[in-house]
Amino acid sequence: MESFVTSNFPINRRRLVMTNPLESLIASGTKLWLDSIDPELVQTNGQLGATGATSNPIIIADLIKTGRFDEGLQKHVEDGLDDEAIAWQMTDRLVRDAQAVFAPVWQQTQGNDGYVSFELDPLLEDTEVGPSHEERVARYIELGQHWSTGHDNRMIKVPATPAGLECLEPLVAAGVTVNVTLIFSTRQYHAAREAVWRGAQRRDSFERFKSVYSIFVSRVDVYTEKHIPQLSPAAQGQVGIVNAKRIWQDNQQWWADKSCPLEQEIIFASTGTKKPEDPPWKYVEAFAGSDIQTNPPATNDAVAESERTFTRQVDQLPPADVLAEIDEQVDWQKMEDILMAEGIKKFADPQKALLELIANRRTALSAK
Repeated sequence: MESFVTSNFPINRRRLVMTNPLESLIASGTKLWLDSIDPELVQTNGQLGATGATSNPIIIADLIKTGRFDEGLQKHVEDGLDDEAIAWQMTDRLVRDAQAVFAPVWQQTQGNDGYVSFELDPLLEDTEVGPSHEERVARYIELGQHWSTGHDNRMIKVPATPAGLECLEPLVAAGVTVNVTLIFSTRQYHAAREAVWRGAQRRDSFERFKSVYSIFVSRVDVYTEKHIPQLSPAAQGQVGIVNAKRIWQDNQQWWADKSCPLEQEIIFASTGTKKPEDPPWKYVEAFAGSDIQTNPPATNDAVAESERTFTRQVDQLPPADVLAEIDEQVDWQKMEDILMAEGIKKFADPQKALLELIANRRTALSAK
């Protein structure tokens, strides 16, 4: 597969010239990560100040569809790899290339930034053909250790499902750096951080211990539009923000006395707006000032083209009456249950689509 690795973008935030709204976001205290590992987008967003990235099967499939990686795919076919092996080899190569770009950030921050996330096999959560709970846990541990070995700035992305949560302690104890994803609720976040902390305490040292927790935002607001239409205009569209900000505050307080050299951070994920009438920077602006945002490329483009200046908002909540309405109207456990059911399906289906795409691509390349 062709490699696009270069690292010619600035990595010292204090040296950035304030010519772009994204730079004001970074200056506010936000770490900007890219929700893509497209080699070209990694470069352009890196030049805008992005210091990390994340991957998933949808991103890999979209890259394969471009045809830019047919040469690498063809070689894997000639080597006799099946569709699943090709999917993982191509994912690994693309993540490696992005890691190489962000490696200087990882080195400069001594492991506090500059990571690229690698998602474990989503088909483990396939409710139709997936393995038993115990088999899932064992497989997550096996895959997490396999795909993290030899990688300083790779994060292993583990879902906050029952099996995913159970594998966190042994993975972290083994030295794996984790990004716990598919978090919608405080309950999930608490279960994740406590499992991670138990694993961290089994290490010889906290020196390289780093963990992040991806809180999904816009999907919560989609949920309330559908399931809680009676929310007032002041509250509707704010639940995802309030939920994530509260978890962020909780995270700040909980890790404050743990004496960890590196920051244990929240990732504000699912930050692309879903409603056409919402400004594309709605969530970007709301969480400015701390921790990490993984923004879709289109969101970063829209922000970059705007004339906004971002300041710290992450610790600002709506008025007390709006918070009281949200707490009265939202059944948080019901929300988690529904969003997790949807999330697991959205987690597994793209991997199935990726495998189907590779099979079709294999046929097309063979016909040439």
